[in-house]
Amino acid sequence: MKTYINSFIKTTFVLTALFAVSVSCEKEDEEDELDIEFKKETGYTYADATINDGTSVKIGIEAETEKKKDPIIKFTITESVNGGTASTVYEEELEDKEYEHDYNFTFSDTTSGNSHLYTFTITNRDGISKHEMLTLTAQ
Repeated sequence: MKTYINSFIKTTFVLTALFAVSVSCEKEDEEDELDIEFKKETGYTYADATINDGTSVKIGIEAETEKKKDPIIKFTITESVNGGTASTVYEEELEDKEYEHDYNFTFSDTTSGNSHLYTFTITNRDGISKHEMLTLTAQ
């Protein structure tokens, strides 16, 4: 009887571990199905930079999902200054397999050294998110 209980406990432990591994791998696979990248053509800012107040900035993203049943349903841009709380500067609800957006604005900061972190996030129907970030520093 004792051997049976020990065997049952070991079997239950192994099955639980295998289930946990399979679920975590599935989540990783789902994250790999989403992709977001900065546009890198001429005229786009796609890397960290130090810029002057009043500079025109154009940041573009291209995003896609491999699964039609899990479309991109939300795109968000947030800005955080000097590590402070992020505020939403753009948000769009959608339902697309592919998406692209150009964010055009005039950089406005007269305090040299201020760091503006922009985070571009896509979210699919399952709630999985991917993001790209870049920092613009005031000169």
